[in-house]
Amino acid sequence: MDALSNVKSMERELHCPVCKEIVKQPVVLPCQHSVCLMCASEVLVQNGYPPPELPPEPNSPASTPNTRSPRQARRPMPKAEQRPIDRVLRAGYGTYPGRRRKEGPPTLMLFPCIPCGRDVELGEKGLAECLRNLTLERIVERYRHTVSLGSVAVMCQFCKPPQSLEATKGCADCRASFCNECFKLYHPWGTPRAQHEHVQPTLNFRPKVLTCPEHDQEKLQFYCKSCQRLLCPLCKLRRAHAGHKVMPVTQAYQTLKDKITKEMNYILANQETVLSQITQLESAITQTEVNSMAAREQLATSVRDLTASLAERHTSLVQALEGARQRRGEALAGQVAERRSLMEHAGLMVFSHELLKEMDPPCFVQAARQTHNRMNKSIEGLQCFSLAADPSFRHFQLDSSKELKLLQDLHFIKAPLAPVIDTQRTLAYDQLFLCWRLPQDSAPAWHFSVEYRRRGVVPGGGARGGMRGGLAAARWGWQRLEEVSGSSAVIDRLEMDSVYVLRVRGCNKAGFGEYSEEVYLHTPPAPVLNFYLDSRWGLHADRLVVSKEQRCARSVPGLSLLQAADRALASCHLTSDLLVGDVAITQGRHYWACSVEPGSYLVKVGVGLESKLQEWFHLPQDMASPRYDPDSGHDSEAEDGLDSSPPFSFLTMGMGKIYLPQHTNHHHHGSHGNGTRDPITNGNGPSSPTGLTYPLPPRLGVCLDFEKGRVTFYDAHSLRSLWEGPVDCSGPVCPAFCFIGGGALQLQELVANRSADMTPVRRVTIQTRATNQNHN
Repeated sequence: MDALSNVKSMERELHCPVCKEIVKQPVVLPCQHSVCLMCASEVLVQNGYPPPELPPEPNSPASTPNTRSPRQARRPMPKAEQRPIDRVLRAGYGTYPGRRRKEGPPTLMLFPCIPCGRDVELGEKGLAECLRNLTLERIVERYRHTVSLGSVAVMCQFCKPPQSLEATKGCADCRASFCNECFKLYHPWGTPRAQHEHVQPTLNFRPKVLTCPEHDQEKLQFYCKSCQRLLCPLCKLRRAHAGHKVMPVTQAYQTLKDKITKEMNYILANQETVLSQITQLESAITQTEVNSMAAREQLATSVRDLTASLAERHTSLVQALEGARQRRGEALAGQVAERRSLMEHAGLMVFSHELLKEMDPPCFVQAARQTHNRMNKSIEGLQCFSLAADPSFRHFQLDSSKELKLLQDLHFIKAPLAPVIDTQRTLAYDQLFLCWRLPQDSAPAWHFSVEYRRRGVVPGGGARGGMRGGLAAARWGWQRLEEVSGSSAVIDRLEMDSVYVLRVRGCNKAGFGEYSEEVYLHTPPAPVLNFYLDSRWGLHADRLVVSKEQRCARSVPGLSLLQAADRALASCHLTSDLLVGDVAITQGRHYWACSVEPGSYLVKVGVGLESKLQEWFHLPQDMASPRYDPDSGHDSEAEDGLDSSPPFSFLTMGMGKIYLPQHTNHHHHGSHGNGTRDPITNGNGPSSPTGLTYPLPPRLGVCLDFEKGRVTFYDAHSLRSLWEGPVDCSGPVCPAFCFIGGGALQLQELVANRSADMTPVRRVTIQTRATNQNHN
């Protein structure tokens, strides 16, 4: 009984996905699914393809020899000889004999596979290229014999009714079932038929071996692993399988058999896991039923509330309409009564006739005054007739288009869509600042969940305690900020010089929505230095203006430049204004960032010795001589000591570009362990006409290593190194900024100093006077 129940349990695996019944003559589609041959042909015909040529059914007269005599059955059918090369050409592609050169490409048949949910290409020949699934046929036959055909006899196909006997033998070559007498009759001793293979009687005969559908009588001896198809020796020679991994079918048979055996053993060894998952699924089904009933009750309650509210509103509107109708009806009825009184034999006219019969003047005057007024009003009403009320009720038409649209759009609440990261506001500085927004067609979110993790250890960055190297760091799990309100978040306690991956998703009553696209932020290579612009060092108020917050500066060419240009008849006469930070660095590594207005003429950003910067302020601010160029890395004393590091290190920006000086071999600073460098990250050297020019980055980062005496400039948005060089760190070093002509810059504000919901920073623009700015 257990064996029978086990066999019955696999009936689901034997169903055709089209007819939902046990498969009959199954064929294997290119997607490896099996369907009935008749079902596949019917589907193709329904989709507009011509009816395919199907082989005769096994139990049809065309497939059994009961319609022909034994003598005709013994006579082999004539078969034209065919060369192997003809078979290859007939089944191949190209302009072989039999196909016209002007014919278009062959039409490919598409079969809609239900399990795959997509259309599968059958090829030029359609179902003729699909092999029969003989293994599945044998399994179906054993299943039928065990379940339903155990007590049903197979009758001889050659005995004349009603004396048909039970079949005792089957012939695989004749594809028919015989009783003993008929078998002897149709398989006489000493003839080739006597050598036919004997099998058990059945109604469904199959070929002994699979043969190639394109090459007659060619056995399938190879398997292409790339195409996942069985091949005959002629198919193997095709160019279509050149370079593919082709193996003998016996090897593929053993490999697949070993894999299936291993997978079966694994599943059988984890039966407890299967049972636990079945229990969870059954519990989930129960919870689904319970929750669906609760949701249905809530839906009914909501609809009842809507219906009650609609009915209440309907009552109030009907009352307003009825009140307007009553008032207008009364006004019009009064007007009708007044007009009727003006008739000749009714109302006011009869009273007026009786009034005119009065002969006493005082009494007549006293009584006729009111009648005279009424007559005047009636005459005015006759001359200027108008309705006392509007009978159209056009102002009482109910516009329910918006409500109907809302009712049509009324649907179950959906989770929020994936948020969109605002890459313009998102940045990594002292902390990570992540900003996002929901799409316009998204459901509202109650709150958000921000997740982040460290991607890996970047060369030069520290590793978190307890972790072992970059591979361990790359396996760190996601960390989460729960119930974040608003549309931005700040993440602190980060590792320096590391790449963090961030994503966010919204949540409402329907649950969590989809994640946003992951964004990668690179933290600075050193601790962020927070400082302000120092306005005490000889600031030229007529040319240089510092904002009230001392984080923004603007240089405006003033009257002095105009006068200097008027005195100069040739060459170049420019003014240079220097601005420094209010801190002096004496040790460690520090990083800061700033942004330069793209419309600036010339702005230099870098570092310099505090003592040299103070000397600069006492020198005439005349840049007519190119001998004093901060980019050259030397002053008037540097010519005597070329082996010393330069006291200044600047990069020049202006007109939407940034200039990166090239390394020169005659300068001492090119041999600080850098070797040959990329032009973007070359060593320091004097400015030369062969320098490189790049588009101005939105933000420029500066990293100073005081102990090593090195300064590195970065694209602060991507943390890509732009330029690196030495600087003299024998004394305190200050951040410095130099303006030549009109320009503006702004220091990057710490993320910790601003609110997470602050609006984006506007770019600094060149203005004539100082104004308060909002800062990043």
